[in-house]
Amino acid sequence: IILLFIAFPSLRLLYLLDEINEPLITLKTIGHQWYWSYEYSDFMNIEFDSYMIPTNDLNLNNFRLLDVDNRIILPMNSQIRILVTAADVIHSWTIPALGVKIDGTPGRLNQTNFFMNRPGLFYGQCSEICGANHSFMPIVIESIPTNFFIKWIMN
Repeated sequence: IILLFIAFPSLRLLYLLDEINEPLITLKTIGHQWYWSYEYSDFMNIEFDSYMIPTNDLNLNNFRLLDVDNRIILPMNSQIRILVTAADVIHSWTIPALGVKIDGTPGRLNQTNFFMNRPGLFYGQCSEICGANHSFMPIVIESIPTNFFIKWIMN
C-alpha cells in the first residue's frame, strides 16, 4: 500500500513533465563527429554548423574549449522544443544550466523542451563518450529578447 501511495503521484508527475506545451520555436540538432548542425525548422533555409573555436583563434573574452563559431540564438521567455539526432555515433546534447540532457542516436529523433527566463549565454558539451574528441563538441546558446530575435531571424 505504501508503494502505491508513492507510485501514483510519481507517475502523474512524470507524465506532466513529459508534456510539451505548444512550443514557439523548434530547433533540430544533429550530432556529427566533431561538431553540431542546427536547423530552425519553423523558418525556411536557416541552418548552420557549429564548430569549436580553435585555441589559436580565441579572443580575450572567449572560453577555451567552450566557445563556438556559430551560437544558437533563441528568444527568452519562450517555450523551445529541441529535436536531437545523430549522423554517426551516439552523442548527448547537454546544457547543465538549463537542466537539459538528451541523447542523439542515429536513426532516432528524441525531443525535449526548455524555457529560458533570462538573457545570457548558456554553455554545454557533448556528455556521451562518442569518441576521442567528444569533449571538443561544445554547445553555446545565446538567449536574447524576442524583439531582437525577430530582427536576427529576418536577416
